[in-house]
Amino acid sequence: MRIITFLNQKGGTGKTTSCINVGAALSLCGFKCLLIDADPQANLSQSAGFDELQDDEITIYEALKGDDINKAIKTKEGKTKYDMIPADIRLSAGEIEFISLQRRNYILRDAIRRIETPYDFILIDCPPSLNIFTLMALTAATEVIIPVQAQYLPLKGVAQLRDTIRLVGARFNPKLKITGVLLTFFHSNQNLDNDVLEALEQAFGDKVFKTMISQNNKLAEAPGHGKDIMDYSPRSKGAQQYQALAQEILGDMKPQRG
Repeated sequence: MRIITFLNQKGGTGKTTSCINVGAALSLCGFKCLLIDADPQANLSQSAGFDELQDDEITIYEALKGDDINKAIKTKEGKTKYDMIPADIRLSAGEIEFISLQRRNYILRDAIRRIETPYDFILIDCPPSLNIFTLMALTAATEVIIPVQAQYLPLKGVAQLRDTIRLVGARFNPKLKITGVLLTFFHSNQNLDNDVLEALEQAFGDKVFKTMISQNNKLAEAPGHGKDIMDYSPRSKGAQQYQALAQEILGDMKPQRG
């Protein structure tokens, strides 16, 4: 099982968009995927249509507090099918509640180990900050994907983020590695975008995905309909790009089940 955290401490980089659409694309390839929303803003949950949760429904917040995580799993069905553990505003209380706990960085990892369904991929959407939930996700994950917007300022924070990932790996999770850096909102005909791409390739080498995500209206519209891009507009450029990205992530990996 591969556990991939989508991480950038800056907002607006396409992190949540990439998490849901990579999950959708992998599911179309025959892989069983679980998406976990570890962000109190709950944008991933809203993007999948789980934005009207009842008070008695179990979310990632209750699962982190010790409730049965299996009861928090919901299935997203449409043209794509994958599972999700949603979040809502309740998770924001955890920033205070969990900070004083011993082994707090391992809470999400331990919860994931209690999941009964066998998954090929677990994808975790992090907050756009380096807070307790981000550290939990990095401790639980085996891999990190870093979406970077094709602009100068987002680029400056990537080096710091790499240092943070290395630090977490050294202290809490020696299996953690950077799988790839994903350039988003990319325009191939603009000099700045190509300058950012060149800078990323110099810093990360072959860790930079060959697939780049361009700005696309359909990608922007899909969350408002509670759908991933494969479900909302399967023939769009955004859908094609995320399917290509999924193939890069998979490499030679093949589904083990139908």
